[in-house]
Amino acid sequence: MKIWPIDPLPTRFDGDPGFAEALQYLAAGDLVAVPTETVYGLAADATSADAVAGIFAAKERPTFNPLISHVESLEAGERHGVFDATARKLAEAFWPGPLTLVVERRSSSPICDLATAGLSTVGLRVPATAVTRALTAALGRPLAAPSANRSGRISATTAEAVAADLGERIAGIIDCGPTPVGVESTIVAIVGPDPVLLRPGGIPRGAIEELLGRPLAAPKDAADRPSAPGMLASHYAPDAGVRLDAEDVRPGEALLAFGPDLPPGADAALAVANLSAAGDLTEAAKNLFGLMRRLDASGAATIAVMPIPADGLGEAIRDRLARAAAPRNMHHP
Repeated sequence: MKIWPIDPLPTRFDGDPGFAEALQYLAAGDLVAVPTETVYGLAADATSADAVAGIFAAKERPTFNPLISHVESLEAGERHGVFDATARKLAEAFWPGPLTLVVERRSSSPICDLATAGLSTVGLRVPATAVTRALTAALGRPLAAPSANRSGRISATTAEAVAADLGERIAGIIDCGPTPVGVESTIVAIVGPDPVLLRPGGIPRGAIEELLGRPLAAPKDAADRPSAPGMLASHYAPDAGVRLDAEDVRPGEALLAFGPDLPPGADAALAVANLSAAGDLTEAAKNLFGLMRRLDASGAATIAVMPIPADGLGEAIRDRLARAAAPRNMHHP
């Protein structure tokens, strides 16, 4: 496995040997972990069933869980999905950025069925990270890129975390440092009369609802056959158990704190990590997966999680934590 350190600030990477080598691997159907503004993604050519199968194998991911395809622009996205006025309005407002739009897939799109889990819809996103947009543009094909971790495990926000979880299962990692947002993209489906929030994430629900001038609907039947990534009940799961909304710390537990005031028993916790001592939800989102990994490595049987507000990015954080705390199903390795 190779690691290519790349400065994330330029908009062109033509002369970067690491970029060129990573592109060669992707063109050959290999797996490359790439940075996005949310988390690191495990990227492969979305039009190649063999390459996408490699993602599922590396992640040990349930094959009915569809993947997001990353493109370089709205124009590129429209080659694969049908964008009505609502979808286009959201894309123009929030792309590049942490918003995935699930739209009807065009019959002419070469994105393979394995990437869409056989659904008639496709999840599309334009990442804010320039190097990843440049890769899709140079490849000339979308990149399927779920989070670069084994399925159900804590998402990776650094190249080091990717290497620790996936090791020699992948060709290499483009290292642009820690990801700035830290939780995955918000997923909104635009396939019926009402836009549906399938997954809270890096763009708060309120910002989307304000733009649209109406509330987002809730999904109706995502439990058995997810229509978007990250919707399995037991997801983002550490080895330790997770106890939510903890008002105290019990013997043998680690503590995932939030805010300046720690609960009773914190001084005896096996390990303590604070998402944001200042109570800042943006900082908490960025720190979530890294601190979960740290506490999981402490050996504690349970991680006690202090209450997190549900407003803004808190909704996405609480969603991830609820999935981490869910009873483990057969899909968790």
